[in-house]
Amino acid sequence: MLSDFMAKVPTQADILKWIRTHPEKSSKRDIAKAFSIKGDARIDLKKILRELADAGHISRRRQKFSDPDTLPPVSALQMLGPDDQGDMFAIPLEWGGTGTLPKVLMQFRSSEPALGQGDQILARLTPVENEKGYKYTAQLIRAIGVDPKRVLGIFRTDAAGGRIVAIDKGAGKEWIVAPDSINKAKDGELVEAEQSGPKGRLGLPRARVIARLGDPSAPRAVSLIAIHQHGIPDSFPEKVMEQADAAKEISDKTRTDLTNLPLITIDPADARDHDDACCALRDDDPTNPNGFLLWVAIADVAYYVVPGSALDSEARHRGNSTYFPDRVVPMLPDRLSGDLCSLHEGVTRPCIAVEMKLSSNGEKISHRFVRGMMRSPASLSYEEAQAAIEGNPSERAAPLVESVLKPLFAAYDSLKIARNIRQPLELDLPERKIKLSDAGKVVSINFSERLDAHRLIEECMVLANVAAAETLIEKQQPLLFRVHEEPSPEKLESLRETAKSVGLVMAKGQVLKTRHLNQLLKSADGKDEAELINISTLRSMTQAYYSPQNMSHFGLALQNYAHFTSPIRRYADLLVHRGLVSAHGWGKDGLSPQDHETLDETAKQISDTERRSMVAERDTTDRYLASFMAERVGNEFSGRISGIARFGIFVKLDETGADGLVPIRSLGREYFEHDPETQTLQGTETGTLISLGLRALVRLSEATPNTGGILLELIELEDSKLQTNQGKRRNRYAGYKKGSQKGKSRKVIRKRK
Repeated sequence: MLSDFMAKVPTQADILKWIRTHPEKSSKRDIAKAFSIKGDARIDLKKILRELADAGHISRRRQKFSDPDTLPPVSALQMLGPDDQGDMFAIPLEWGGTGTLPKVLMQFRSSEPALGQGDQILARLTPVENEKGYKYTAQLIRAIGVDPKRVLGIFRTDAAGGRIVAIDKGAGKEWIVAPDSINKAKDGELVEAEQSGPKGRLGLPRARVIARLGDPSAPRAVSLIAIHQHGIPDSFPEKVMEQADAAKEISDKTRTDLTNLPLITIDPADARDHDDACCALRDDDPTNPNGFLLWVAIADVAYYVVPGSALDSEARHRGNSTYFPDRVVPMLPDRLSGDLCSLHEGVTRPCIAVEMKLSSNGEKISHRFVRGMMRSPASLSYEEAQAAIEGNPSERAAPLVESVLKPLFAAYDSLKIARNIRQPLELDLPERKIKLSDAGKVVSINFSERLDAHRLIEECMVLANVAAAETLIEKQQPLLFRVHEEPSPEKLESLRETAKSVGLVMAKGQVLKTRHLNQLLKSADGKDEAELINISTLRSMTQAYYSPQNMSHFGLALQNYAHFTSPIRRYADLLVHRGLVSAHGWGKDGLSPQDHETLDETAKQISDTERRSMVAERDTTDRYLASFMAERVGNEFSGRISGIARFGIFVKLDETGADGLVPIRSLGREYFEHDPETQTLQGTETGTLISLGLRALVRLSEATPNTGGILLELIELEDSKLQTNQGKRRNRYAGYKKGSQKGKSRKVIRKRK
């Protein structure tokens, strides 16, 4: 009798086989029904199921049992980006298996909506056996949501599992991590996590660790944080590397031989790639007295990165290179960007070059493009070129002074005449330079000097970009223009109010031209308010972007403008090169039909990646600044108010250019009203008015390298009797007037009448 009873209870192997072959019918009730288990035998079944679960052979999901190393036939998935072949993959939102997270190949119907990275879907899965890295194919049932909120932070263990202390400024301070969501993270590690459910204990959000990023204090962690936080691809797919490694040097006798031209490169001293070179020759045409023939040669990246290749797909996906103080995340692998496509000194390289005929006043009379081979006689730094032209040449620059550098700088003198007539926007905002030690610690933060050598190369590149745009328009080739629209009326009014607050005037009632803004900038030149006006003018500008439609470039005061001069680091330039190849019939590596069809999509894609890189670079700079300042907490600094919000004032420090926040709660007991239009705070009791541009003395109270946050305490404000929490302890503005002012301070804080 007992043996009959035992026969009715299946073995563990029987149950596992059933669950794997009937995933849609795997509840305890389904299993009992399948094996005709009734009465007290259900107790034994429950015991067997518990043993299987404890051993990790099955897992329980929504009252059903399943093999944890397999996915149910209908699963919730999260979309990944396309691979180098353009295939779309997804990963399961829930995974209890012991193996690696399985990848699922999506199979879309033409009528289905387009899905992007991070989208969540419900899909029907089919198991497959292959050696291509995925175990399932899937067809969309419906979209169910978007990418859950992600957070970057420091993992801390606790008795209930762990917590993540967020480093994202807007992500909240802490997230709870359950024991089964830790993903082997260790205490103190930098991790990436995503929201995993509703708020847990203490009202904190829940998260699960999805990536371990290592020691947050490691030398390269600062830029690594930005890379992961902003989703910047920092490793190349294997297929891309294979194509780059297979590339060979070329020797094409059908190309125009430019090796006799003294095409030198002038770049930052630490540049690893050189994608542009230039030289100037005196024009011997008697009809163009004192004119020049200006040559600009650009690395022929289009020869190596052909449409439809894995290299092309990855370059488009990245959009551009991203530059950090300690590393570069390149658009192309180093075999190309640092070698075959780099115009190294003394090495013959393929290029696309433009010869531009200039008049004595810098006007471009004509131009022509060639596909050639060049050999640069020298790779100089900006400082080296400047020193040479000023009479202090280095050993390698000395032979180039008379024959190469003087003609080039003479051509620049003529270009300056044309620039002054055109009147592009003349902002004066020095570039901040962060110097790191070998260990990755910030050694110094300085402002780079802007030399004539910088301006020379800039003017040459602008003119070459104009020539490229004009040629493609004339040849009726599609291209991506670099578009910069004029400021909105609202932003102009804000700039006008800022100018008014420091005693400057920007007239109304006229069609805005860059020369009007230059007049404002010139009126501020040499005054304490110069930096404020320059920054405010920059903030009033719209963000430049790429578009197949030509809407001109406001800031450069140019009607036709496209990017041509940096195809190593910008995908837009590569497309312009392909357009030139097609327009001149130079080969089969010109614009493809797909390039034509996806031009609008590409414009949006690379405009987005450019903005992503800008934000990542800015966040990294903020973190390095905070790291540098962290050792100086308690010190006093002079600065100027650079921003005003209802929650406080931002002060830009003179020494480093760092922006710190003075919380409004620290401004004493008086209540302050915020006026967003005039960007002021006014005390309701005393009428004290805090406005942009005021000088300030502050004390550094907190600097958080992980977030880049800097908190300041206001000690004194220019000509103010404002009694702040810190100012009450002082009667003098110590150190404020030492070298920080160029002239007598204006009294800007006043009581409103």
